[in-house]
Amino acid sequence: MHQPLGLATLLREATAGNDLTQLGELLLERVKQHDDPYALLDLSLVLQMKYQRAAALAVQEQAFQMTRRYRLKSAQTSQSPVKVLVLKAPGDLMANTPFECLLENADLQIEVLYADARPLEDAQLPEHDVIFVAACASDETAGVLAQITSLTSGTACRVLNRAEHVTKTMRDAAYALLGAAPGICMAHTVRLSREEVDEAASGAFDLSDVLDRNYPFIIRPIGSHAGQGLAKVSDKQELALYLAESVATEYYVAPFIDYSSADGLFRKYRIVMIEGKPFVCHMGISKDWMVHYPYAEMVAHPARREEEARLMASFDAEFAVRHREALHNVAALTGLDYVGFDCAETSDGRLLIFEIATGMVVHDMDDPNVFPYKVPQIRRVADAFHDMLRRAAANA
Repeated sequence: MHQPLGLATLLREATAGNDLTQLGELLLERVKQHDDPYALLDLSLVLQMKYQRAAALAVQEQAFQMTRRYRLKSAQTSQSPVKVLVLKAPGDLMANTPFECLLENADLQIEVLYADARPLEDAQLPEHDVIFVAACASDETAGVLAQITSLTSGTACRVLNRAEHVTKTMRDAAYALLGAAPGICMAHTVRLSREEVDEAASGAFDLSDVLDRNYPFIIRPIGSHAGQGLAKVSDKQELALYLAESVATEYYVAPFIDYSSADGLFRKYRIVMIEGKPFVCHMGISKDWMVHYPYAEMVAHPARREEEARLMASFDAEFAVRHREALHNVAALTGLDYVGFDCAETSDGRLLIFEIATGMVVHDMDDPNVFPYKVPQIRRVADAFHDMLRRAAANA
C-alpha cells in the first residue's frame, strides 16, 4: 500500500514552486498496477495543484469506490493515542477544512471518513474519541452536511464544528447572522440569478432596490473562491461587460465598501477563532482593493512585512482588544469551534468582515527568509488547534 503523502506535504511542495509532474506520473503508474486508494487520493491532490480539477475529481471518485475511510496519521509516541475522526466531503481543495496543515506534527491518530448523500449507519463510524467536521458550506456540500448531522447524532463523543453550524457560513447566511451584530460591518450580500443580473445590466432591475445602496457593487459567481470571477462594477455598462465574460448561472452581489487606510493602501487580515480565541494568520497590504496573500507587493516592500510582523507581535494586546466585542460575536453567533474570516477595519472603527468560512487555508509554507515571523505565529495557531482536539477528546 502506498504511504500517503497527504495535503500538507504536497501543498508544501507546490508552494515551494516544485514541479509535481514526476510524482504524478509515479502515482499514475502505481494505480495502474495496484488497487491503491491512498495513491489515488494523492494523485487527485497532485492534479488539483496542477489545476486539472475535472481529472482530479474523477480520480478521487475512483478511490472512493474502493473505500471512503482512510488512516491519515498514526500516533508516533503514545501507547493510547487520541483518536480523531474527521468527516469530509468529496470535492476539491475548497470543500473541506485543510486541517492537515495544522496537524503535521501532532501526535494523534487521525482517521478520515468521506461522507456523501448515501445513508451511513452510526455503527460504521470508525472508533474515535472526538469528531471534527471538516466539510465546508456550499451548494455542493449541502446534502453531505445533512448526512453528517444524522451520522453524528448518536455519538457520545464531542463533535467539533457541528454540521448545522457550518451551514451558517454561506455568504448570504453569514450576512443575515452577523451583519447587524455590534462591532461588525458586513456588506449586504444577496444571491441573484443570471437573469436578474442581466436585468440589472439592462436597467430593467435596480440593484439598489435589494441592497439599499447604489453602485459600485462587488459581484462574484456562486461557489467561487480566492478572487476567481470577483469584480467591482461601477455602473450598468461595466456590469454588462462583466456578464459578457462570465458563464455562471448565479451570483453573489454586494455593495463595495471602501476600506482603504489614511495612506491610501488597503489592509486585509485573515483571522481564525479557535474555541472563541482569535489568532491572526496574515495581513496583506496593497494599493488595490482586491488583496491576495502572499503577493509581489508584500515581497517587494520590506516596510509592509515589518508592519505585518508588528501586528502579529501586538495582536493580542491591541487588535484583539480593539475588536473584542466583534470577535466574541463571531464565535458566539456561529457556534463554531474553529472558523476563519477575512476582514479589515472601517474608518469608524468596526470590523469589516468580507467572508467567513471553515475552509480557509492557514499554513506556514511561505518563504521563511522573507516572512521569518510567520512560522512561530502559525505554530501558535497549530498548537491551539491541536489542544482543542485533545481537550474535546478528554471532555467527551
